[in-house]
Amino acid sequence: MEVCVLTPSSNRMVTGAGDGLGKAYSFELAKRGLNIVMISRTLDKLQRVASEVEQTTGQKVKVIQADFTKNTVYENIEKSLQGLDIGVLVNNVGMLHNPLPCRFLNGPDVDENLVNCNVISVIKMTRIILKQMEARQKGLILNLSSGLGTFPCPLYTMYSASKAFISTFSKALQAEYKAKGIIIQVVAPYGVSTPMTMYQKPGLITKTAEAFVSESLDYVTFGDEIFGCLAHEMLARVLQFIPLWVFHSNRLQEAVLHAFTNYLKKRRRNP
Repeated sequence: MEVCVLTPSSNRMVTGAGDGLGKAYSFELAKRGLNIVMISRTLDKLQRVASEVEQTTGQKVKVIQADFTKNTVYENIEKSLQGLDIGVLVNNVGMLHNPLPCRFLNGPDVDENLVNCNVISVIKMTRIILKQMEARQKGLILNLSSGLGTFPCPLYTMYSASKAFISTFSKALQAEYKAKGIIIQVVAPYGVSTPMTMYQKPGLITKTAEAFVSESLDYVTFGDEIFGCLAHEMLARVLQFIPLWVFHSNRLQEAVLHAFTNYLKKRRRNP
């Protein structure tokens, strides 16, 4: 779900806002006194979440239905946003090629949908919103990547590659627009309990969406790329000392395909 967020004098926008991190960003930003524009695919779910946000926080919420696997949605989105000053954009919408690890040829053939959803959506939404931010010389764009995008991750190849694009795109864009008063930050979490991760049970590393979002928003000015919470920052520091050949070894891949898959299945929980 995409989320656009608004300050009292402007709006905040969140994409992929129907559940998971998008829903959590919508609630958390509204709690902090911001009006919200929520964009997602399923209208009834979107309307239900919007009603919850309005009733809980008292902030105004606008909803826009859009399927980001299609490239035909952006003209309607731009028209729907006319007259709104978007102060914060959260590019959260995304899809996982394969919820459980698998080799590239064994995964579903949804490559075009994944690229549209994970890559093209970030480019298009950023282009739409960045124009008005540049004119105002002010704005915040949070682009949701993944810890799996910080290195070439086998068994999640398409997802890892798409999230690596988000990181590179965002950092280069920040270099272009930082002097114009615009903050563009990559948020690259590891484990968060969401529909995409089959609602893994929260623990030391796996965070609830609400806990992760609340903590991540405290680190908005902490650099061009953050992992979003202290536990994920520490995990990232540990993983950087492991040579890449270890992750790419066939032995580890086989262990992930079997042992880790069984572990993930056991840690599923009902939403």
